[in-house]
Amino acid sequence: MIIIHAHLQVKPEQEQAFLDEMKTLLPLSRAEEGNISYDLMKSTEQEHHYTMVELWKDVAATTSHNTSAHFTSFVQKAPTFMAAPMDLKVFSGEPVNK
Repeated sequence: MIIIHAHLQVKPEQEQAFLDEMKTLLPLSRAEEGNISYDLMKSTEQEHHYTMVELWKDVAATTSHNTSAHFTSFVQKAPTFMAAPMDLKVFSGEPVNK
């Protein structure tokens, strides 16, 4: 399983436009083959800071996502929204069964 944490610092004046864009990106990404979950979290400690938490079946699923029309469309618009470069963390892991 591939785990991605994408930390996003959004310009205050672009926050609503960013959230509007998420209304398209989130459901389309969740519907992709190989997606386990795709969630946007808002920080309670940092103003205008969000973290996209993604779980994917494998690297092939992330590659497909990264080339999808909805994701590439978001990437093209992202510089308008972002106050800083995205901080991307990618992990490999497996669920722990209790």
